[in-house]
Amino acid sequence: MALCGAVALTAQSQPQKPDQPVEKWTGKTILLIGAHADDDALSHGTLAMLQAHGNQVYIVTLTTGNVGTQDPQLSRLQLAEIRRTEELAALKELSIPPDHYINLGYDDGMLEFEDHKAVVENLVFWIRKLRPDVLFAWDPGKVYQRWHKADHRAAAYLAADAARAAMWRLLFEGQISQQGLKEFTIPEYMFYNDYDYEDENLWVDISGFAEKRIRADANYVSQFGPGWNKYNPNPGQEEINAMRALIKERIRTRDGRPIEGFRYYRGLPDAIGK
Repeated sequence: MALCGAVALTAQSQPQKPDQPVEKWTGKTILLIGAHADDDALSHGTLAMLQAHGNQVYIVTLTTGNVGTQDPQLSRLQLAEIRRTEELAALKELSIPPDHYINLGYDDGMLEFEDHKAVVENLVFWIRKLRPDVLFAWDPGKVYQRWHKADHRAAAYLAADAARAAMWRLLFEGQISQQGLKEFTIPEYMFYNDYDYEDENLWVDISGFAEKRIRADANYVSQFGPGWNKYNPNPGQEEINAMRALIKERIRTRDGRPIEGFRYYRGLPDAIGK
């Protein structure tokens, strides 16, 4: 590991753009790591496009989302099941198979207080098992530590730390000696943010997939204004239309085309933030 700094500098000098436009990617394995069901919503247009173009998309969610409500009638267990149901319905709209959704079961709101080593080991298992060509994750920050709300902040660093650990054969070596996995280095990264886009260097044209994003995102009823305060499993058409209108309004455009933006990085995990 002593040579990592020198190697990372070499990786840092590589051009920070994909060899092919994301719109032309095919045959890749894509892994997105998020804190909650619906964190992937920021990339739904891109994920729908990648799935449609013959890539394999997997979603790993760290928490069950069992706290994020103001409805006094919902228990943690009920909310966890609601969030899972909503996420699977959203992924179905994107044509992502249900068995490509992995939930690691940590408590919502408490991710940064979990045993860091244990969570990283869990993520390393899935990285080594799935061997993704591209990792989507919350942006841990470029040069500086980016501020995110609690679980997003933790998820950003857990994903980056897991990407680094997965490449070292002697870290969590039981996965290799006992579980038949092999060390793996993720070659490409797509980091996303929520309403803060200053570090973006890549914009994906989601023309033809914006409507899929709208339909997918409209499944998160428990996280939309009225449902957040008082959950209604069967919202009326007026509420559904309001959800869809808000989702459509939040889709950004460049040159008149709907887009999703990312900080793209290619190279060793040590230089993710450089």
